[in-house]
Amino acid sequence: MSNQIKIQLPDGSIREIPQGTTALDIANSISPRLAAAVVVARVSPLSPVAPTTNEAALEASEEAMYSGATTSAERIVDLNAPLTEDVALELLKENDPAALKVVRHSAAHVMAAAILELFPETKLGHGPATDNGFFYDVYREVPFTESDLAAIEARMADVVKRDEPFVRVEESREKGLTDYAAQGEFMKLHFIERFTKPGDEISLYKNGNFTDFCRGPHVPSTGRVKAFKVMSIAGAYWLGDEKNQQLQRIYGTAFFNPKDLEAHFRHLEEIKARDHRVLGKQLDLFSIQELAGAGLIFWHPKGGLIRKTMEDWMRDECVRRGYSLVYTPHIMRRELWKVSGHEDVYAENMYPAMELDDAEYRLKPMNCPGHILIYKSSPKSYRDLPQRYAELGNVYRYERSGTMHGLLRVRGFTQDDAHIFCTRAQITSEIEACLDFAEAVLKTFGFKEYRVELSTHQPGNPDFIGTPEEWAESEAALRDVLIHRGLTFQTFPGEAAFYGPKIDVKLVDVLGRLWQLSTVQFDFKLPQRFDLEYVGEDGERHQPVMVHRALFGSVERFFGVLIEHYAGAFPMWLAPVQVALVPISNEKHLAYAEQVKQRLEAAGLRVELDASNQKMNAKIRDFGLQKIPFILILGDKEAASDSVSVRVRAKGDEGSVTLDAFLDRAKKLVADHAMEL
Repeated sequence: MSNQIKIQLPDGSIREIPQGTTALDIANSISPRLAAAVVVARVSPLSPVAPTTNEAALEASEEAMYSGATTSAERIVDLNAPLTEDVALELLKENDPAALKVVRHSAAHVMAAAILELFPETKLGHGPATDNGFFYDVYREVPFTESDLAAIEARMADVVKRDEPFVRVEESREKGLTDYAAQGEFMKLHFIERFTKPGDEISLYKNGNFTDFCRGPHVPSTGRVKAFKVMSIAGAYWLGDEKNQQLQRIYGTAFFNPKDLEAHFRHLEEIKARDHRVLGKQLDLFSIQELAGAGLIFWHPKGGLIRKTMEDWMRDECVRRGYSLVYTPHIMRRELWKVSGHEDVYAENMYPAMELDDAEYRLKPMNCPGHILIYKSSPKSYRDLPQRYAELGNVYRYERSGTMHGLLRVRGFTQDDAHIFCTRAQITSEIEACLDFAEAVLKTFGFKEYRVELSTHQPGNPDFIGTPEEWAESEAALRDVLIHRGLTFQTFPGEAAFYGPKIDVKLVDVLGRLWQLSTVQFDFKLPQRFDLEYVGEDGERHQPVMVHRALFGSVERFFGVLIEHYAGAFPMWLAPVQVALVPISNEKHLAYAEQVKQRLEAAGLRVELDASNQKMNAKIRDFGLQKIPFILILGDKEAASDSVSVRVRAKGDEGSVTLDAFLDRAKKLVADHAMEL
């Protein structure tokens, strides 16, 4: 048996090398400078193997951290890992996102080592990398405080300075259980018992005196963790059970150099400045009232104006695209939710049943069963299809107290929901039309970039209702539309709705953040559950199929994203106050200001006049803080010439123009849904 293996390099060349050669050996053979620059290696079979599940999701899971489970033959390995089979090899440098994730996971180990050196009584949970950094779950009888973070960060610097190699070792599962039991490491015991089987070898990583149960990979040594910051502490119960020990999650972040670390914190400051909760209060848009309950939104007059503008656009666009507007009740009999299947698979997200005189009722978490009942209320022919029902319907879902976040995750919200009942032959065109509509929403509201995901079912998972043939047909329908449109998309197995696959369109905001909003879902099961039918051309009864779609996702969430995307400085057509009027002197110019206000409002503009006794500069400053698009200054010259002096948000003074010229400009900005002033 040959002890040689083949390695394919990124340039396509093939090398034969002895088994056991490492990626670092190969890097050194190419160039010592390359060996010093690479961080980690990526290997994959020379013959491609199709992934079976969503690799991105699994890589972030506990199972991937401990069991070595993988969803694809491609994997990231230590530079010092011996190569034992024919593979394609990539040597990853610092500019690769996978390398950054590895350095962050290594930073989590550095932090855990520092914590144990300072506080040896601490028990460790797990410490994965995240999209923005890393964390480690820990338990200590005396909880950590914010003041401890500086000491932990300083000791991390010592661990980094020691430049300790990360060394992977294997030992028997039984020895690992025995050792961790002796140390009282109850969380490590849990992870070994959960993610390994009797007789397995387990993977450990050592640096200095610190050892952790982990599958890796890691950077070559602690010295490669060059720029890091310990950031915050949060509380959580072990395994999410309030009867268990209360853990602490210590968060940090790491980068390859201080410049990137500094840029990250500038980015965080920008995010903080755009926080919709802060801006919502500052601009008087909405509130959450403790007396009324968490996760329930109160829309203030200015926020209500923006909401009305959003909803009016959506309703008008629905009608233009052939939808019928419908309205359904907020509560319905529990029996309805049993028929729909929500009672079986969604009950934990629904509010408890209310027992009334004739039956039990539940608040609706979805609008779809109501739309189904409208469809079913009268006979349908193939000539009547498709039937498109649209509703801006209020729904209620029980979110756990720790998961709610301003407008982005709430308990009561308004879905711009629509359900399309069609024949199988109409599926493709209806899904195409939904994606056209989704793109129109993003463009109209000023989002230039988006990403597309296809969520499919997981064979054998009882949470997904329907036959394999039905899932194959529906998934193929969505996939074919995406391919036909030339859209790049990722597939996420196991992430479908319980009744069918879905396409998610995630917008990218001005800071590069992804937001899950628009979704198009195929449903073959609810029409079966409710015995929906239509009479076909052949005179026989057939079952329609159903498409669910929401484009804002929810009005609340979309509004929260808009606030953060625009930092509260809304485009002219969305701004709650579009024009502010400042008379230089109330005594001399207020009458003219009132005339201007009347003319602007007659043209359909939203106008606010400050007739207070404040000085002009104070009025201008206050209107500026409200992020109003235009401030018009009115004095002697303007009154005499029927003109206005224009100040533009973020641009400053533009000088005087006739009132008619300003009106033409403002009306055009609104009519065009313009993003810029």
